[in-house]
Amino acid sequence: MATQPLGERLVSVEQYLSTGYDPDCEYDDGLIVERNLGEFEHSFLQTLLATIFTNGMDRWGVFGLIEQRVQIRPRRFLVPDVCVLRLGLPREKILTRPPLIVIEIMSPEDTIRRVSAKAIEYLDFGVEYIWVIDPGARVVYSGTKSGLQPVPSGELSVPGTSILVRVSELFEKLDRM
Repeated sequence: MATQPLGERLVSVEQYLSTGYDPDCEYDDGLIVERNLGEFEHSFLQTLLATIFTNGMDRWGVFGLIEQRVQIRPRRFLVPDVCVLRLGLPREKILTRPPLIVIEIMSPEDTIRRVSAKAIEYLDFGVEYIWVIDPGARVVYSGTKSGLQPVPSGELSVPGTSILVRVSELFEKLDRM
């Protein structure tokens, strides 16, 4: 993952928001931060997860978005792989309210340290559930203030709701491709 070279001019929030990046980049206090791009497994899991949440929209009262910009502080924007929003909230072009769930899918270049730091930023912003999926190692983590904790059951849920994602089923679909 690269950040803007030190010798270049800092970018304002307005410039960041009015510039199209392909693929989209994150923003950290004047610096444009490239995201690690996924390969097939990353992309397919993003699609599956967003589909699961969108298909469960009426039953669960939520929907999924892929690569939606989230402004977690005035000069900090992150772009989660998948975010899950409750139905009925005001629609925002750039999210300024915490999603219910943020899902990060690790790319081969990602490190646990980097993803843990991002999870803490999301939690500090008020995101209730952070899920991290490592398709290479076939491991799933839950983000907590003390870091990423493995989820041995592979079942991701939201207490008090019927939301349940069995990661083993995602990996089974992935293995069929």
